[in-house]
Amino acid sequence: MTNPFTARWTAQGHTLCLGHWEVSFNQQLLELPPVKAENHMGTRGIFSWLFPDDEEYTEGLEIHEWIEEQADWLVPLFERYDIPFDEQHVEWFYQAVNQNDWRCGSCGGCL
Repeated sequence: MTNPFTARWTAQGHTLCLGHWEVSFNQQLLELPPVKAENHMGTRGIFSWLFPDDEEYTEGLEIHEWIEEQADWLVPLFERYDIPFDEQHVEWFYQAVNQNDWRCGSCGGCL
C-alpha cells in the first residue's frame, strides 16, 4: 500500500519561515493545531543549506522518539479524522512530513 498521507510546506526558496503545513490523508486536508501547522515538525534530517550532505548537521528525532513526543496532538488529530492510530499510519505521517520538513536557517534567507 502506498502512503495515504501527503504533506507540503507552502513556502519555498529563501522564505521557509513564512509557510505552513498542508497535510492530507487520502486527499482530505487535515487541520493541524496552529503551533504545529506553522512550525517545523522536528523530524530527523540534514537541514543545512550550506552543507546538505554533511551528517554533522543532522538534527531532529528518529521516528520512535518523535511519536512519543508528538502523541499529545497526534492522537486527537487521528481520532478527529478517523485515522487508525497504529504504527503503520503514524510512520506514514512521519515519512510524509519528513520529506518537506525544515528548520529556521535551512534556506539561508535570514542570514
